[in-house]
Amino acid sequence: MARSELGDFLAARRSQVRPDEVNLPSTGQRRVPGLRREEVALLAGVSVDYYVRLEQGRERTPSAQVVDALAAALRLAEDGREHLFRLAGLGPRTRLAAVPARVDPSLLQLMSAWPDNPAIVYNLAYDVLASNAIADALFHDWAHSRNLMHVVFTDPAARTFYRDWHEVARNSVAGFRLGYGKNPDDPRVRQVLAELLERSPEFTELWTGQDARGKSLAHKEFVHREVGPLTLTMQTFDVRSSPGQELVVYHAEPGSPSSAALALLGSLAATSRQET
Repeated sequence: MARSELGDFLAARRSQVRPDEVNLPSTGQRRVPGLRREEVALLAGVSVDYYVRLEQGRERTPSAQVVDALAAALRLAEDGREHLFRLAGLGPRTRLAAVPARVDPSLLQLMSAWPDNPAIVYNLAYDVLASNAIADALFHDWAHSRNLMHVVFTDPAARTFYRDWHEVARNSVAGFRLGYGKNPDDPRVRQVLAELLERSPEFTELWTGQDARGKSLAHKEFVHREVGPLTLTMQTFDVRSSPGQELVVYHAEPGSPSSAALALLGSLAATSRQET
């Protein structure tokens, strides 16, 4: 029987948990640095045979109690736990024909009222559906693509634009997988996934890691070709009126060099609008 998404996820995640992280001795020859199947079974309180069947796709309907125990054994954060429940058929999936492409006009007005705060709205496929003027300036007017996954993985300039490209890449794939798990039938999500698997070996390698987690409060560092280095705080919000859309807003620490650079970027954006 073919391996299931649930089995793939369990196998990938156990390979990333070290025995010492769960108070188990690290003894004997290990093909991977992570947990053995029997160790996960021990931690979750299930038989080794049952856990093997889960990984191999011969068992696909574990109980909520078992899934909860597996999530604890694999040290999954809340996003990863919810993703595991969805893979086991125990959590809701968005099941939309497609995430709405139209952004609420009142949200667009709010975003345009933030001249000093880059703001974007994107969907499960990471297509940018809306952006304010300073966000356009920050992302170089989307010259490469208006899809954030394509920006990270297929734009050669991304490795200098994002100061810590590897961390950005890992977080992007984890967020993309979380969205994929919510609505795996979304045609645009599947299209972007196929494109990235074909065009980016780095994406493919990260995708096999099965990490699934959403964006939260975080710092992101850019090197903009016009204003130089920027360290911005990023906050992400679900757009309640349009399920599947997320709003991201960036800001700089007041009085910091990044704040001055962001103000300069805003001036450049305003000048560009006047010229056009």
